[in-house]
Amino acid sequence: MSDDKSNNKTMNGHSKHTQPVVLSCIDGSRYTSAVCDYAAWIASATGAPLKLLHNIERGNVPAVADLTGSIGLGSQEELLEELTSLEEQRARLMVQQGKLMLQAARERAEMAGVQQVETCQRHDSLSDTLIELEDDIRVLVLGIRGEEHGDSLVGLGTQLETVVRSLHKPILVVNQDFETPRNVMLAFDGSEAARKALAMVASSPLFREVSCHLVYVGDPDKAESLLAEAGGELRKAGIEVTANHLGGKTVEALIEYQREHDIDLTVMGAFSHNRLRDLLMGSITAKMLLNTKQPLLLLR
Repeated sequence: MSDDKSNNKTMNGHSKHTQPVVLSCIDGSRYTSAVCDYAAWIASATGAPLKLLHNIERGNVPAVADLTGSIGLGSQEELLEELTSLEEQRARLMVQQGKLMLQAARERAEMAGVQQVETCQRHDSLSDTLIELEDDIRVLVLGIRGEEHGDSLVGLGTQLETVVRSLHKPILVVNQDFETPRNVMLAFDGSEAARKALAMVASSPLFREVSCHLVYVGDPDKAESLLAEAGGELRKAGIEVTANHLGGKTVEALIEYQREHDIDLTVMGAFSHNRLRDLLMGSITAKMLLNTKQPLLLLR
């Protein structure tokens, strides 16, 4: 945990405030600044507190005990003592590095106008940490790839799918530098997750000043009624709506629409409940994450 006295937390790390937070994962990856900026944008627009999390994976710190079984090493007490000292030093440096990153992110968010900012440092797997904090989360913001990917521009973060599948909160996956969204694309198929996404877009102050492209890919017989239903709910909320039925394969159609209409942010339901189908066909969510050039806001 951060020892910042201005942090508004209880001893077990949970926030004292009852208002759900925008939780931003800070890890030193190439997306860290953008993650902080998108989280600050959400916090400012919704009036929610912003919580900055730096999580140290247990596996990132080597255990000297694992080395004692090596041939001849068990009797080298001085070497073991030196290794132990180096391990402890590395662990301290990782903690200090995390605190410095959190402080820089905090200053960045405050400069962006966020009024309530707190920091938190945890030692656990990221998914376990987020599951523990889930009840306090309004929106989770994280990069598409973590620091272990370096400057790579391909692939997904090692824990991203686990996190998306584990949490039942909106998750914004950041894959580019921050730009204030001028428009959003809501991919709607009538599913439970898509209806949650629709309800969030209709009710959140985050989308009051943006136009919404409502799109459906699939059965033409269902398109008119689904688009009319969803479009009506959005217009009732005062949101400018452009509704379109797209043909072809879902991911390809959505990506092409993003490109043609210069979409800034895509909102959609995440993953199906059919893991076998996902394994055989590849989930639409994973394919969207791998192919989209704009941030993706996911709901389950």
